[in-house]
Amino acid sequence: MIQTLRRFPNPRLTGLGGGLFCAGLMFALGFLVSLLFGSSLTVYGVLFVPVSVLTAAWMRRGDLLTAPIIVPIAFATGLVPVADSSGGTSGRLMGLFTALATQAGWLYAGTLAAGVIALVRRIRLVRSRSR
Repeated sequence: MIQTLRRFPNPRLTGLGGGLFCAGLMFALGFLVSLLFGSSLTVYGVLFVPVSVLTAAWMRRGDLLTAPIIVPIAFATGLVPVADSSGGTSGRLMGLFTALATQAGWLYAGTLAAGVIALVRRIRLVRSRSR
């Protein structure tokens, strides 16, 4: 009997591809959160952490150090549909800045997770090259 092993997808994203993946996914999740959960910032923050981990895990070896830079930008991009938007442009900006300030814990958690994963992968890459 021949068994086939199922493997998880292992894409390798460039810096630009990782940025587009993370920002696009966070924007889509932000829109979904605003539709299903009434713009719950906590749900958005909880969804941000696994997206950050996936982005850092799927980055190409040469672009590893861009992951901690990409994820905070994607967090802010995804907040656009979730943030309070009453009062026109100034109200939307105020809602966005307020959401960024109040959800800084989730932003730090996701950025830290991406940074640790990128750093560990980078250290392993350097050690394997020196052997």
